[in-house]
Amino acid sequence: MNKAEVLKEIIEQRRSIFPKDYTDAEISQEVIDEILYSATLAPNHKRTKPWRFKIFKGEEKAKLASEMQAIYKATQPEQLFLEKKYNDIGFKINKANVVVSIIVNFSGMVPEWEEIAATSMAVQNMYLSCTANHIGCYWSSPKIVDYLKESLTIEENQKCLGLFYMGKI
Repeated sequence: MNKAEVLKEIIEQRRSIFPKDYTDAEISQEVIDEILYSATLAPNHKRTKPWRFKIFKGEEKAKLASEMQAIYKATQPEQLFLEKKYNDIGFKINKANVVVSIIVNFSGMVPEWEEIAATSMAVQNMYLSCTANHIGCYWSSPKIVDYLKESLTIEENQKCLGLFYMGKI
């Protein structure tokens, strides 16, 4: 198969695969590094490289799950609180082998939409690399991430665009 055919096949197979379908197998650090490296190859105007990623594994990931559940509970009016949603937040994070926060850094050198577009292209590269490595993944952007500024060490010129879940399938 030539490169164009391989690329076409990867693009055709790319899809969101959710944590419920992940196995308990661990993704090697080498593959995680490859996935994140592919993100850094995304085009970006004026070479601002606006993407910022924070990897959550093991204990840090479990802490993120607990924090997001606590935020959900604290921010939902009692009549809108759903126990199932509360449990799902923890399940998704804990079932994923790796969770990566997706942060855009606004440089001020180009319009904000360009920085968001470049970060989105970086995430698309991550999707394609996951597909090529038989890793399930999906990008989620729950409103809760707006409350994670401290945990994600988000600066004033940055915004969290969501979380990227990964797991072996």
